[in-house]
Amino acid sequence: MSNPLLQFDSAIAFDAIRPEHITPALDELLTQARQALEQAVGPDVPADYDALAAVLSVATERLGRAWGVVNHLAHVADTPALRAAHTENLPKITEFYTRLGSDERLYAKYKALAASPAAQSLSPARRQALSHWLRDFRLGGADLLGAAKERFAALQDRMAELGHSFSQHVMDATDAFKLYLPPERLAGMPEDVVAAARAAAQADGQPGCKLTLHMPSYLPVMQYAADRSLRETLYRAYVTRASEQGPAALDNAPVMAELLTLRAEEANLLGFGSYADVSLATKMADSPAQVLEFLRDLARRARPSAEKDLADLRQFAAAELGIDTLQPWDTAYVGEKLKEARYAFSEQEVKAYLPLPKVLKGLFGIIETLFEVAICPTTAPVWHETVQCFRIERHGALVGEFYLDPHARVGKRPGAWMDSARDRWQRPDTGTLQTPVAYLVCNFAPPVGARPALLTHDDVITLFHEFGHGLHHLLTRVEELSVSGIGGVEWDAVELPSQFMENFCWEWEVLQHLSGHVDSGEPLPRALYDKMLAAKNFQSGLQTLRQVEFGLFDMRLHAEAGSATQVQAIAQEVRQEVALIQPPPYARPANTFSHIFAGGYSAGYYSYKWAEVLSADAWSAFEETSALDVATGRRYRQEILEVGGSRPALESFKAFRGREPRIDALLRHQGMAA
Repeated sequence: MSNPLLQFDSAIAFDAIRPEHITPALDELLTQARQALEQAVGPDVPADYDALAAVLSVATERLGRAWGVVNHLAHVADTPALRAAHTENLPKITEFYTRLGSDERLYAKYKALAASPAAQSLSPARRQALSHWLRDFRLGGADLLGAAKERFAALQDRMAELGHSFSQHVMDATDAFKLYLPPERLAGMPEDVVAAARAAAQADGQPGCKLTLHMPSYLPVMQYAADRSLRETLYRAYVTRASEQGPAALDNAPVMAELLTLRAEEANLLGFGSYADVSLATKMADSPAQVLEFLRDLARRARPSAEKDLADLRQFAAAELGIDTLQPWDTAYVGEKLKEARYAFSEQEVKAYLPLPKVLKGLFGIIETLFEVAICPTTAPVWHETVQCFRIERHGALVGEFYLDPHARVGKRPGAWMDSARDRWQRPDTGTLQTPVAYLVCNFAPPVGARPALLTHDDVITLFHEFGHGLHHLLTRVEELSVSGIGGVEWDAVELPSQFMENFCWEWEVLQHLSGHVDSGEPLPRALYDKMLAAKNFQSGLQTLRQVEFGLFDMRLHAEAGSATQVQAIAQEVRQEVALIQPPPYARPANTFSHIFAGGYSAGYYSYKWAEVLSADAWSAFEETSALDVATGRRYRQEILEVGGSRPALESFKAFRGREPRIDALLRHQGMAA
């Protein structure tokens, strides 16, 4: 029978892929890619853009797509057999891409192309792609020789293995925790969450209710459970995941230490002062010092608001809830109670108006109106029965397709993300235009019984955020593989479209179409919306400091010598500098900080705040017209989304906004400026 991982001319056969298909498929594709590399560097292939793409890009793109499917399944449908196959093949994949990125023969061919007269007549997108290739060859160790090159390759293998281990430890530690308890311990919890906990216990053959550390279970406990000891129990379990306080096999401390050591060694081999300098070579920011100053400046601006936020929490906790000493496991609970008292509404009240099908219908309507496309449901094989598939069309022509996987479950990595299943590309082997396909993944609470899944307003913001990434990938008009969609976009600008989309979640005009009560179908009442808007920047000072803390910790870890043995010390120093709420000594949040140890954000977590400046300023263009102004939406689509990585992000921003970005809009949106 044919191997489903080798079928590239139809939808991915997720219903047919088995772990035993992985190694044979990847071995075949690796063989083809290695042969293509040898052919590309040989005398028969000239230093010509099209000639190199026809030989090398075709083979490596097929390999990348198949490995992307395997990676995706490892994140959303983990099983022991799949994990074993992924682990077996990771070193082979890493070795090939390391070799490809450091091959001095290929590097010489691309340098010859860049120096040729033909390079001057390349399209802007191709010139950008060529510039990125030359930069990435240098960052990939192509200038290294002998033992240094061998050591660099060994580092890539080991770092890939460590990143994979870090992610698996977080998933396993999260999945391992379960707490069964009688329903009376869940006083104050939302009815739908209690019903889900009952159903989960029943599925395990246990009485009472089951709590886990997955967000749909953990977060409602922290926000609503009146039982303070229960909140403390779950908090402690959550902040000690993958640490020395659990099974030694899942402790990420040694993984972090080795990763930081190897990253510093990689930077030294490449001639950089630190790994932070290596990371920033592909970003908008110029230096670690510039990033640190940006974050500290933001912290200074946010601190007065954060101090008031904390004073409000402490005063309310003492006066109204009898909590004299506010602890980290109290803050979400007290915050929710204070918000209910101050603004006379609760997240649960809002949640009833946000059933997932209605939210999706409203979201699709916004996208269709603003970006002049149509979104249609379609059918395709999927990896889980709750996954949905859609097409995006313009004037009847296919633009792109996406999978939506909305719900949390065992064997699925926590968090939310967008990833590419296939990129837009004018294929040199067939002469046809390949349209993009995206994975959009969230971890919302699943439906209980016959009622649809209900989203919190924060869930809706998360959904819009990931769709922003998806639109960046799917609406691109660029046809060069490495710079279409989010490809080639500077990492600290890649969050601009995602954070931009979050703004729609606060617009009355939008929420009317986005909401419908789960029982009556009535849209969100204006009075409730006004309360939500009044509460929009509730605790925003503390939230900003929290993000700055993460960014400073990440940048210092990767910029300072000897940080591998100082992870907890640096974390504590950053907390002392920035944070107003100090966690208990046993907390190990770094041990589950997958963004920087397993998710590509190493020395780049600051990107979220950096891109917030860009996205808030971009949104201010719609504030000058209206949220659903088609002309402004068309300009945003054409100057930001469609150009992808084919030009520097700052150029794209200026083309849309007509000027350099300013921080004023961000401060205003977060209630920290007039």
